[in-house]
Amino acid sequence: MITVSLPSQELLDAMEPAAGVEYHLWNLTGPAPAERFDLLVPPYMGGAGVLSALNGVDVRLVQSQSIGYDGVSDVLPRGCVFANAAGVHETSTAELALGMMISSQRGLADSARNQATGTWGHVQRPSLADRRVLLVGYGGVGKAVEARLLPFETHVTRMASRARDGQHGPILGIDSLYEQLPLHDIVVVSVPLSEHTRHLVDAKFLAAMPDGALLVNVARGQVADTEALLKETSSGRLRAALDVTDPEPLPADHPLWTVPGVLITPHVGGASSAMFPRMVRLVKKQIGLLLEGKEPVNVVLGGSRSS
Repeated sequence: MITVSLPSQELLDAMEPAAGVEYHLWNLTGPAPAERFDLLVPPYMGGAGVLSALNGVDVRLVQSQSIGYDGVSDVLPRGCVFANAAGVHETSTAELALGMMISSQRGLADSARNQATGTWGHVQRPSLADRRVLLVGYGGVGKAVEARLLPFETHVTRMASRARDGQHGPILGIDSLYEQLPLHDIVVVSVPLSEHTRHLVDAKFLAAMPDGALLVNVARGQVADTEALLKETSSGRLRAALDVTDPEPLPADHPLWTVPGVLITPHVGGASSAMFPRMVRLVKKQIGLLLEGKEPVNVVLGGSRSS
């Protein structure tokens, strides 16, 4: 018998009854409904802090609903294994990144404003086609973004923490970042937040981008230095499409909201109808592996494949 805790009735209803599986509904508020869980799924977008509710509870595997896991190691109970939601959000996040690129390149936000005033603003805009796009971060999201960019006739450069050969061509190392930034019209950032990537997009990074270039951040808000970003976009030299900000939520009176050339979405990269069925498949897969006595997938903290 394995014991599974799920945070919502919707997710619980999506599970299929199986011999040897006992389900509980718990969103990490109030007392735990059992003393031990083989698999526990915390609420989505609850942040690492909600895991403090696990103190004193015996948990074998925490299955997150997010890809990122910054701050989790500080609150994860000793001996607990933590898996992220790799494979769940890439489709939605890449879709949003592509949409933001098209909107920024073709001026869709300006067209929406013109529609409100009945203004026929016929202006030629830069295409997405033929643009040179640098992917800073080539994990699941970066690869999904690439798969959607190539049919648009873009020229894609891949960049990760280290140089290596990839399935679709060479992957450059981050050590060549400042050589590559001046050569690209669009830079898409999808790195995980860590001590190495916090404020990766700083004044030096932005200064290396060519005039008129577009920065797309679908990583974490703290990957970018907000003040440096505000300075470069306020001057009109650079543009930005941001699904994440620092601080987050972005205060209503923050000047970044009103900068021309800046498009902001409220951290909704993974929040689409594509998320739920993929999360259901992942939870079912983990349950099946546990029932078979096999190691879970996507382990990023604890266990033999921790990082």
